Amino acid sequence: MSRVTCDLTISLDGYLAGPNQSMTEPLGENGERLHGWMFKDAENNAAELAGILAAGAYIMGRNMFAGPGPGPWDPEWRGWWGEEPPYHAPVFVLTHHQRDPLEMAGGTTFNFVTDGIESALAQAREAAGSRDMAIAGGARTVQQFLAAGLIDELRLHTAPVLLGAGERPLDGVTDLTLEPTEVRGTRLVTHVTYRVVH
Repeated sequence: MSRVTCDLTISLDGYLAGPNQSMTEPLGENGERLHGWMFKDAENNAAELAGILAAGAYIMGRNMFAGPGPGPWDPEWRGWWGEEPPYHAPVFVLTHHQRDPLEMAGGTTFNFVTDGIESALAQAREAAGSRDMAIAGGARTVQQFLAAGLIDELRLHTAPVLLGAGERPLDGVTDLTLEPTEVRGTRLVTHVTYRVVH
């Protein structure tokens, strides 16, 4: 049976993005330091990277797709990833503003969902078929899915970095029981997989 997973890279003090996110610094101040394990040591973290990209559909918040700031869409904006995003699967973007689906190279189509997380999950489940669905972020999106009990497996990738401020995905999430099922570390990150006990 397919699961809902969530992979997050966080700092030692629990942030997935630094303060003062902007279009020039979408991960906030020093936020890019979190992801060194993906780019500087990809070979030693290949299994975790493959796991992140194994889902049959993804869900993300508007800010993860388009950066900070509310308001109507800029029709020219096509995401942070260039013309071939890494997902190679349907992506459902939570938003308050309608936008037509955006087809990209490599099999990624961004679909814009205006009627909430349950609708996004139902659409992702249909698109994924027998494969898992992944909650890609950001912090508020993860908080909503955790609070609603809709995530089955949480995979935290903790970088040995302190950010001191920013976006914390577990803030405000209460009554959450996590059971660690796998722990592995490399020089730039510690990977812990948790089963979310419902």
